[in-house]
Order: sequence, then structure tokens, then C-alpha cells
Amino acid sequence: MRFFTKLEYLLRETFLGLRRGGWMNWAAVSMVTVLLFLFGMSLQASWQLESLLTQFGSQLEVSAYLETGVSADVLRSTVERFPEVASVEDVTKEEAWSRLVKELGLSNLRDATQQLEGNPLVDELKVKARSSDVVPVLAEKLKKVRGVDEVQYVSEAVQRIAQLNTGFNRVSTAIVGLLTATAIAVINTTIRFIVVARRKEIEIMQLVGATRSWIYLPFLAQGVAFGIFGSAIAFALIQAIQKLIRNQLSGQAEFVQFLTTGATRPIDLIALPLILLTFGGLVGLLGSIFAVRRFAKI
Repeated sequence: MRFFTKLEYLLRETFLGLRRGGWMNWAAVSMVTVLLFLFGMSLQASWQLESLLTQFGSQLEVSAYLETGVSADVLRSTVERFPEVASVEDVTKEEAWSRLVKELGLSNLRDATQQLEGNPLVDELKVKARSSDVVPVLAEKLKKVRGVDEVQYVSEAVQRIAQLNTGFNRVSTAIVGLLTATAIAVINTTIRFIVVARRKEIEIMQLVGATRSWIYLPFLAQGVAFGIFGSAIAFALIQAIQKLIRNQLSGQAEFVQFLTTGATRPIDLIALPLILLTFGGLVGLLGSIFAVRRFAKI
């Protein structure tokens, strides 16, 4: 019973403080909303880039072109024993020539072969790595295999995306850090104004024996409330913008799939609001602690 009485007092005083904050409350909530909106968008963009890197890694293949006269069947068993290899697909020069002729739009395979005085291609091994990290190692091993003439893989594309992800994370971290400091400062100012406005009530509560910690606890709760309100609005804005983008690009299914890559998994849909709520509540708590520390030891 005593617990519920204290809880009722805490909620009542918190709500009263929020009402007295006036337009400063909106300034604090708006600042937190902007912070968490940018943080949430950058977080989802980072998830998308990481998912794209994973997708590249899972589909990445190393192409090993064999020397003239060497059959893919001969080397396949050797390559399959490498620990970095997930699977091996052999492509004969006849199959590769047939595909090339179709891609070039030639109608007669025999005539094309006669014009070039035979099939100029060689057998190929398409080697799929277990992960993108081992691709360079696997490529070096394939180059040393007797009978392999040339090895190709698209490592540059993966490296570019990885560099983009790293640079994006650094820039977003700097921006979020600056906005976090600004949000804490705004909440700090707002809570201080509320404390000063209720200074006489606080003095009366001290005279009747209320502890400093209990007196200033509602102000901490107000700071947390700013963070929670801001995170809820930011999450709603993120969802609305994503829905708007999907509607505008409804006819471009592949581009929409790229935009939603890494953000449509159930774990991420649950994690994003939880992260925003936690981060927003922490920012609000820090701002309110800095505001009341000069008035009370908490």
C-alpha cells in the first residue's frame, strides 16, 4: 500500500512538472526527437550496408580460369579440399561458349565457332568461399594450383561498400554525439526552469522533513519522460518516411528491396524501438541529473 502511495505521488508530481514546463517542454521533446530520428535513420542505414556486405559475401565467387587443355574435372576434387571453400561449380569451355553466343545474340553456334576457328575459351571453376573474409586467401591458393591460369574476384566492390559503411558510421557518430550534447543541454535548462518555478514548494517540503532525493526524484522522471516522448515521435516519423518511400517506389521492386534490406528482419523491427527508447530515456535522465545536482545530492 505504501509503495502505491509513493508511486501515485511520483506520477502526480511528474505530470504537474510537465504541465508547468510550458513551451520549454516542447523544445526539449523536439530536440530529443530530432536526435533520435537521425540516430534511428543512421542506425538503419548502417544495418542495410552491413546486410549488403553479408549478402555480397555469401554470393561472392572466385572464378579460376584454367590453362588451355586442362579439364575442370581434374582440378575440382583438389579445390574442394581447401578449408575456405564452400562449394565448387565447374563450367566447361563448351558451356561457357554457348552462354556467350546467346548473350551476344548470335543465332548459330556452329557458324560463330567456325568464324573464330574453334572455341577460344577455357574451362572455369566457380569457387564459392565460406565467407567474404577468406576470399583473398582462397584466391591466392587457387593461383598456386597447377593448371590454373588466372583468378578473378570482385573484392573491390566489397571493399568499397565496407569503406562507405565505415565512413558513414564515423560521420553519423559525430553528428549524433553533437546532437546528444545539445539535447542534454536543452533538457538541463528546461528542468532547471521547472525547479526554480517550484522553489517555494520545495522549501516547504524540506521544512516538513522530506528528503532531498525524494523531492527531486520527480524532476528526474520528467527528464526521462522527455526522452520517451521524443523516441516515440522519432520512431513514428521513421516508420512514416519508410512507408512513404515504399509507396513512391512501389513500381521498382528491386530498389525497394535494397532500401528494406537489413531493416525488415523481426529482430531489427523489435530492436529499433527498444534502442530508441533506451537512448532517449538515458539522454533525458542525464539532462535532468545535471539540472538538479546543484540543488540536491542524488
